[in-house]
Amino acid sequence: MASSVPFDQLDGHIWMNGAFVPWKDAKIHVLTHGLHYASAVFEGERAYGGEIFKLDEHTQRLHESARILGFQIPYSVAEIEDASRELLKKQGFLDAYVRPIAWRGSEMMGVSAQKNRINCAIAIWQWPSYFDPAQKLKGIRLDIAQYCRPDPRTAPSKSKAAGLYMICTLSKHAAEDKGYADALMLDWRGQVAEATGANVFFVKDGALHTPTPDCFLDGITRRTVIGLARQRGYQVIERAIQPEEMESFEQCFLCGTAAEVTPVSEVGPYRFEVGEITKTLMNDYSAEVQPKHAAAAE
Repeated sequence: MASSVPFDQLDGHIWMNGAFVPWKDAKIHVLTHGLHYASAVFEGERAYGGEIFKLDEHTQRLHESARILGFQIPYSVAEIEDASRELLKKQGFLDAYVRPIAWRGSEMMGVSAQKNRINCAIAIWQWPSYFDPAQKLKGIRLDIAQYCRPDPRTAPSKSKAAGLYMICTLSKHAAEDKGYADALMLDWRGQVAEATGANVFFVKDGALHTPTPDCFLDGITRRTVIGLARQRGYQVIERAIQPEEMESFEQCFLCGTAAEVTPVSEVGPYRFEVGEITKTLMNDYSAEVQPKHAAAAE
């Protein structure tokens, strides 16, 4: 997500608590609860051709994430969706990244924060490929992370909560320091889970294998890819996957809103080819995200 301009200095507007404010004025206080205690939930969305892909699914999940964290967003799903679409037009972008976020404010400072205002904002900016395009075509290289996805009895793993990404940042930084693009995370049982910001799939004998999302998000892109694979007649097997099984898999790819469908050539000591199934699903996903009216016009 590197930018030549710091993100607090970009141009345009941000929708914040019901109003469009100049980008530089969208600020919070240093004693905001969400900053100190990670009482925040967010979404990552992409707009293609002027339409935000699966906006309703993302906005519904934003509300559900807030419910899991014990607060209610003071704007309905419809209001957030309308604001997102209007902001996209106001920013003047056709292809862009969309980031809604909701967080507890600064009325109380401490672990307890029942009386804090729930704030909500949406920012939209242009963000190309999550991984280096040249590297992506060859298949990116992943390290195996030190940190594991936690037992769902210890963290709200079904929410897209800000605090759950602390170990993702640590793991991605450690991987990049070693020359990798990202890291594959195991779960607390030692089973394959996901990358730091994307779900993972493997291919063997023409079938797709992917970890059961019982301690990490069942990504919206993940579900889209499963649907596309089944339309192609590929078998999709959701199951527990042990790390040593990667020795027998032929292909591997990541998928997520930011990553889209990204081939993987290495995970630690394991090697994969960028094969036909991966390439097919890359192309199918690219076609799927395009607005249907644009596709029809072509």
